[in-house]
Amino acid sequence: MSSESFNWHDFLERWQEEWVPRADEEDDGGQNVVPLGRPGADEAAIAAAEERLGRRLPPSYREFLAVSDGWHVDQTAGVYQLGGAADIDWFRDPFDMTALYEQNLGDNPREEDVLLAGMWQRALRLETDSDMSYALLDPGDSDQDGEWALYVYKGWSGEFPDRFSSFRAYMEAMYRRFHADRVERCDFVNATTRLQDTHVEEARLLALRGRYEEALPLLEEALSFGRPRSAVLLNQLRHLLAPRGSLDYGHLVADQRYLPEILPVEAMSPASGEWRLGGDDHWLGMMAARGAARETAEAVLKTMRDGTYRYAPAGPWGRAVAEARELAYWGATDAAWRVLRDALPQWEAPGPSLIAPIGLLADPVLGLLVTPERGREILATPRAGETGAAPEPVSDLDPPGLAWLTEPSANWRPLDGYRCVWAEGANPTRLPALIGEEGAELSAPTDPRKASWRAPKPHEREGVELWEDRAVAAVGRTAQGWAFAFDGHSHSHLSKLFLSPAPAASLSGRAVVVWREPRRTSPGDHPTAFHLSVAERGEELYAFTVRGTEIERSGAIPETLDPARLFRPEDSEMNSELRVLEALHTELGLSLPRFALTQGKLPTFTTRSWTRAPRAGEGFAYAYFVRHRP
Repeated sequence: MSSESFNWHDFLERWQEEWVPRADEEDDGGQNVVPLGRPGADEAAIAAAEERLGRRLPPSYREFLAVSDGWHVDQTAGVYQLGGAADIDWFRDPFDMTALYEQNLGDNPREEDVLLAGMWQRALRLETDSDMSYALLDPGDSDQDGEWALYVYKGWSGEFPDRFSSFRAYMEAMYRRFHADRVERCDFVNATTRLQDTHVEEARLLALRGRYEEALPLLEEALSFGRPRSAVLLNQLRHLLAPRGSLDYGHLVADQRYLPEILPVEAMSPASGEWRLGGDDHWLGMMAARGAARETAEAVLKTMRDGTYRYAPAGPWGRAVAEARELAYWGATDAAWRVLRDALPQWEAPGPSLIAPIGLLADPVLGLLVTPERGREILATPRAGETGAAPEPVSDLDPPGLAWLTEPSANWRPLDGYRCVWAEGANPTRLPALIGEEGAELSAPTDPRKASWRAPKPHEREGVELWEDRAVAAVGRTAQGWAFAFDGHSHSHLSKLFLSPAPAASLSGRAVVVWREPRRTSPGDHPTAFHLSVAERGEELYAFTVRGTEIERSGAIPETLDPARLFRPEDSEMNSELRVLEALHTELGLSLPRFALTQGKLPTFTTRSWTRAPRAGEGFAYAYFVRHRP
């Protein structure tokens, strides 16, 4: 860091002119002006200190001493006074911190950890008054400009020291903290506060015009000065850049203009079970402390927890949200996002403290659609009546067809196997009646994986035979108009007792069933199996089952779906699977929405058994495993 363009005299004079006590300090009407600095040390005094220490001081600290021979830093808790040239001396590690830090280095320590461990013996101590805190300049941690890193260690905190890249960086940070500590004083108004407040408003308008990257540094700087509104505006940008996080929106939860957008977002963590600080009562108490009515907070938390919350803004944006939710509800997440994208310019801010539709994140269906890339797209879209260049649209997330079923991803492992029923032209709400167990109904949108894991097993259900294989299936609609019921997490076995649900699903048109079971080596040896059956108007048209090299077939199978052509002995299992999935997409127009099934939420229901009752002379085995924590 070069200090050539930095004017210490102007900087320290401005700090002195702006000085007032904190709001929690006694004030005699502004007459108790504290002299923060002292006259500068001359070159002879600085050189004498360097001779005594045996080292030339770093540039920014040397230049500071020439303007002010010490400074009243006045941290809220920590260092109060920095000494002058005659006061500073080597720290010499009086508390043996070196040994403590060295013993935690490990076999392959980071460079910064090694520097910190050695700092205590090398450091130059600057403070002369503090609360068990130390300001330490480390000559062993220097940059290309000869600046030494400055560490502030609060001995009472038990925390690692705070590191600043230089003495100048430390002083600039303390100046910003001086401002932040006084922001509650209504009379603390000066050129710096006015400039930062102007930056906040400028950043707000830039953000609404889609120029969020220009707004970010303005808000970050204003926040370091503690300026009002800077935190809530900045947190909205940060939240959409990292949508799965949790951020604090302060007293906006008490303002009726913002409550519908903000309070549900604040409730996301406790509703998901991630809240660990005293449970619901603590969270409700925090909301009450910020001015939100407890009854309102409790009601919002309940709807968030049971999945019934709906983000429902007013106006054209609200109508687009409702349309998008209907699409995403059945798995058409890319189409839903396109609806939201087109309507974003029509979003209206309910007040000057909201710059983005942050409430979208809390919606149990639509919130999951907001990936970091889409969050950036929201922020880059001009909205709330402001104008600007529209961003390049983010690419769709769902690939066409079924080939993605062979590809591993963060939330999908193809080795788990899968099974699916498609019903052409059917309304997805009809599937429980067509292939569901007695009394089956669609659930609220939920994580299909969790729904399958939490479902009771046959031995846990009264009236269910052990041979039954009832799947918990996620329901949706493909882009081609097929209703589907997909199970990708049950680990069931494609047995000889398999009973295809295709005829039952085909009462109003064609239905297709696909089941892919991975190779299993224990118990016994079960080769990879793949089943396809197609039915229409209640009658099976054709079917085949491939187990290893064995093929069972029935009906008039189209040449494009002939298993002998698709499953080649010389080819790998994955290539064969990929070939048949591509043929199903080409021949029948089948597809599945990857995002909704692997990262989103869909309605689910429990199907009828995929296996029939054993006949005379047939047997079956049933086993379940319980994992106990040691």
